[in-house]
Amino acid sequence: MRTDRRHFLIPFSTPVRTALMNLKRTLTHPFKKLQAFKRSIALLLLFVSINFMAPQAVFAQPSETTEFAQRIDQIYTAWNSHNPAALAQYYAKDSDLVFYDALPMQYTGWSNYQTGIQKNLFDRMPKFKLSAHDDVQLTRKGNIAWTTFTWHLSAEMKDGTPIEAEGRQTDIWEQRGSKWLIVHEHISSPVAL
Repeated sequence: MRTDRRHFLIPFSTPVRTALMNLKRTLTHPFKKLQAFKRSIALLLLFVSINFMAPQAVFAQPSETTEFAQRIDQIYTAWNSHNPAALAQYYAKDSDLVFYDALPMQYTGWSNYQTGIQKNLFDRMPKFKLSAHDDVQLTRKGNIAWTTFTWHLSAEMKDGTPIEAEGRQTDIWEQRGSKWLIVHEHISSPVAL
């Protein structure tokens, strides 16, 4: 029994062969060559324009990262002042925004966050100093950006108990007018299990 080698080598030989034959016929006819060429160019231009029109996340330029690192330092200076009102200028005031902190787990809206950090943090720790490490990463997509970095906390509880802790933080920023405001914050510290 003899097996046709073409069918044996290409399992889907009929559709593949048909496509190749159509391509060959198209390319041998001068008018069809031009149409195929024009169609290819049109598809290429369509692909390129869609790709460039879609907003894409980009890693920020070093100067932008430095800008945000300076902003974070300013925010930490405000945190170290023990004055939630000094922090207010850096946070969006929308009532439905969520901020994750160490105590309690979350606050909804800036006013709750401001009240909560006074009660759960500043009132409990008369000595308190946050320092951001030099590892800020920034990603930006239009008027939205997010930063990640690590920090160190040196504090003392009311009863004199010292606290030294390392933590990590992610902030999501939104540019509103000329200002970048934090619209979401997530603070955490590794725990030993």
